[in-house]
Amino acid sequence: MPAILPDIPVVEAQIIEMTNAYRGRQNLGNLRANANLTKAARAYAAYLAKRGLFSHTADGREAGDRISSAGYSWCQVGENLAMHLDSRGFQSKDLAAKSVEGWINSPPHRANLVAPNMTEIGVGVARAPGKDPKFISVQLFGRPQSLTYEFQISNTTRESISYSFGGEEHEIKPRYAVTHSSCAPSEISFDSFGGGLWPKKLSMRYAARDGLLYRLEPDADGGVRVAVTPLERVR
Repeated sequence: MPAILPDIPVVEAQIIEMTNAYRGRQNLGNLRANANLTKAARAYAAYLAKRGLFSHTADGREAGDRISSAGYSWCQVGENLAMHLDSRGFQSKDLAAKSVEGWINSPPHRANLVAPNMTEIGVGVARAPGKDPKFISVQLFGRPQSLTYEFQISNTTRESISYSFGGEEHEIKPRYAVTHSSCAPSEISFDSFGGGLWPKKLSMRYAARDGLLYRLEPDADGGVRVAVTPLERVR
């Protein structure tokens, strides 16, 4: 009895559909198929299948390098790989399900599936040479460079002020301004101000937004307040 061979474009489409269904169950948004990510995924799947390799760096490059070469300008990327072999072959939906289920059950791969800031996806599936049906699946995730955002923090007080953003601690000195650019949405947390052994504690948190100025100002009680205004940019 001949082996069952899947319809590869159908497998690719169903991997995207199943991925979005899983993200939906985690209350995450759908990923849009992107032509350049698809191009990169298909090219790498074909490369791995033809050469009998299975690695994220089999061609001497990282996923981001391959994605850039395919014409995708990115600020965040992720990559999942899967390989399946069965002498009986695969139905299209079955092969897609095996790939997605394997990624869901592997913590590093699942982290890519549910990365909250990814917005686009590309999938490539290729058959490896040989008697028994063997397929390589490549799944690429991307957040485009166009979604990078920029904001500024300005300190108009007479004290240094500590704050955190993107998991990092910062300090802004009096009369200074700092500009941040970031791919991933995050929170600005202002923590303390003043020098010496006993800095005053702050508890002010803001969602960082593109195109905003967060101006630290002295308030009437000797503390600090934040004025949020549009950031003036030179055109």
